[in-house]
Order: sequence, then structure tokens, then C-alpha cells
Amino acid sequence: MERGPNDKLSAEEVTASLSKLPTGWEFSEKDNAIEKDFTRHDFIDSVNFIQSIAELAEEADHHPDLLLHDYKKVRVILTTHSAGGITQNDFDLAKAIDLIA
Repeated sequence: MERGPNDKLSAEEVTASLSKLPTGWEFSEKDNAIEKDFTRHDFIDSVNFIQSIAELAEEADHHPDLLLHDYKKVRVILTTHSAGGITQNDFDLAKAIDLIA
């Protein structure tokens, strides 16, 4: 679902929604996004995790920035570019990612 500027959450809504997510999700003021690092078993497990996230993202038509670093860590960065900030889509995808983590 395409989101626009009217769907952008306020700072208070972002804070409230973050408190409902599993531990580890944080607001990044620099990126105007929510993000979390996931530590996987090894490099291949990290790559497979990214593939699983990609499938969720395609299904939701909402695509996060993904960074594989330190060979077994995956950083997920969620923001809604079309809205210019964080929307409910970001929190919905964050919940779905935590379910497969």
C-alpha cells in the first residue's frame, strides 16, 4: 500500500509504537527510520535471513534498507520514503521480520 506524507507518524506515535516492538528496535534520527541489528549464526545464515526479509518485503510492497556487516550481522533500516518518514508500514514489517528472526 502506497503511503504519503499524511501517513507519516508523529514523534509521539513513533515512540509509542517502538515500545510495542520486541527489544532492539531503535529510532535513528539521522535516517529518520527505525532500525535493528540481528546477529545470526554465520555468514550464510545472514544471507538466508536477508532473503527471507526480501520475500516479506516483496509481499508487503515495502522495501527496507539491509546491511550485512561483521560477517554475521544484519542491520534492518525501515522508513517510508514516499511519506518522508516512518509510517505504520514500517512497524508492520518490523513485526513480521521479528517473527522470522
